Amino acid sequence: MSVHPTAIVDPKARLASSVRVGPYAVIGAEVEIGEETEIGAHAVVEGPIRIGRRNRIFPFASLGLIPQDLKFRGEHSEVIIGDDNRIREFVTIHRGTTGGGALTKIGNDNLLMAYVHIAHDCILGDHLILGNAATLAGHVVIEDYATLGAFCGVHQFCRIGRHAFIGGYSVITQDVLPYSRTVHERETKVYGVNVVGLRRRGFSEERIERLHQAMRLLTQSKLNTSQALEKIRATLDQDEDVRALVKFVESAERGVIK
Repeated sequence: MSVHPTAIVDPKARLASSVRVGPYAVIGAEVEIGEETEIGAHAVVEGPIRIGRRNRIFPFASLGLIPQDLKFRGEHSEVIIGDDNRIREFVTIHRGTTGGGALTKIGNDNLLMAYVHIAHDCILGDHLILGNAATLAGHVVIEDYATLGAFCGVHQFCRIGRHAFIGGYSVITQDVLPYSRTVHERETKVYGVNVVGLRRRGFSEERIERLHQAMRLLTQSKLNTSQALEKIRATLDQDEDVRALVKFVESAERGVIK
C-alpha cells in the first residue's frame, strides 16, 4: 500500500495492498477499497462505502458523504462503486436514504467528468459517460451505455434508458427513452434514434432500422402512446431491442419524453 505521509487514513478503513492514496487525502472509517484503486490528492472518502478494483479517483472528489436530504437523520446507508471507473475532479457521490433503499450504486467502467453530482439513492449501470457538471437529483436510474452531455440536470425519480444520448444543458423531467437522442432546446424533445452511439457499439443497420421504425411510431405518428405501443407490438415485437423499448415505456411512472 502506498499512502502519502500527509494523507489521513482511519485505522478502521480496509484498503487493499495495492491501493495508492495521494497527498492530503482523507479516508474515513467504514471505507473498503479494492486492489489497484488510486485516491488522488485532497480527495475525501467517507463510509460506509465499498469501492472496487482499478478505480481512479481524481483530486478533490468527495465520495460517501451524507445526502443533501433534509429528511436524513443519520440512519445507516451506503455507497457501492464497482470496478474500472474514472471519477474526475470535484465529483460528489452521496450515500442513500431510507426512502430509497439506503443505497447509491455505481456500476463498472464509467467516466464521471469534473463536477458531476450523483445524489442519494441513484443507481447507475455500466459504461456510462456523464459530461462535466451533469447533475442527478435523488433516486435517478441510468441504464448501461447512456451518455449525458455537460450541464444536464435530471429530476428526481427519472430513468435514462440504455444507449440513450442526452445533449448538453438538457433539463430532464421525465424518463428518457432507450436508444434515443434527446436534446433540450426551448422544450425537451426526442430527435430520433442515437444512431452514432449505436453504430459505435456494434449495432447492425438492420437493428438500427427496426428501432427507427418503432421510434417513429412512438414519437412522430399521430397515434397516442397506447396506440403506438399496440402497433409496435403488432409489427415489430419479435425484435429484442424493440421489446426493451416497449417495456421501458410501459413501466414509466413519470411518463416518457416524446
